[in-house]
Amino acid sequence: MYEKQPYIILVEPQLAENVGMAARAMMNCGLYHLRLVHPREDHLSAKAISASSNAEEILYNAEVFDTTEQAIADLNYVLATTSRHRDQVKPVLNANRAAEILDEKIATGVKGGILFGPERTGLNNQDVCLSDAVINIPLNPRHCSLNLSQAVLLAGYEFHKLQIEAPDEQFVINHSDLADKEKVLQFCTYLENKLDDCGNFKEDEKRDKMVINLRNIFTRNQMTEQEINTLYGAINRLMRHSSH
Repeated sequence: MYEKQPYIILVEPQLAENVGMAARAMMNCGLYHLRLVHPREDHLSAKAISASSNAEEILYNAEVFDTTEQAIADLNYVLATTSRHRDQVKPVLNANRAAEILDEKIATGVKGGILFGPERTGLNNQDVCLSDAVINIPLNPRHCSLNLSQAVLLAGYEFHKLQIEAPDEQFVINHSDLADKEKVLQFCTYLENKLDDCGNFKEDEKRDKMVINLRNIFTRNQMTEQEINTLYGAINRLMRHSSH
């Protein structure tokens, strides 16, 4: 399962906790292959483990290299993340398109990876020139700086979305059932009768319009049986209170 995913390569990360948070971001996106190039601090330190928030297995399995060239030597396709124009002739992809290309290539057996630079400076030009293409995430031009784990999460999530079938929208009704139209209309009739008893519909010519407006409130929503029962109870309590 883990073979069909890119390698996340952190080049010269400076802080152990940032490596831990990047591992956490990877775990969020179902990514498990972490490579580190000359990290300044121990990626297995207590700070890193704590920051990973139960994603320490990624840290324990991480591969460490002395140079970027060594870290990508066995890969066939490499993307470099950068927010700056580098004056290099490279395809520049947004994160969504980069994920699509990676997914297509990895599905055919290509080994792919994504390079992320140091927290303070990002990737240098020597590292960028090793890549096949650049990932540029279009953000607010006044402030497009991301921390390391944010960059990993954004790029990783675009890849993760292609691996899952998440619905665009869900209607969560918990433990109740959706009320059918018969129950909804029964409630509407009950409410209209109560309003009649209260003298709400004083002008007959306006009654039809008011009834339509009321019914639209309830029929245009996906009401649950529990919600209808709650409304019945509320109306009954109000009626008892008003009669005292």
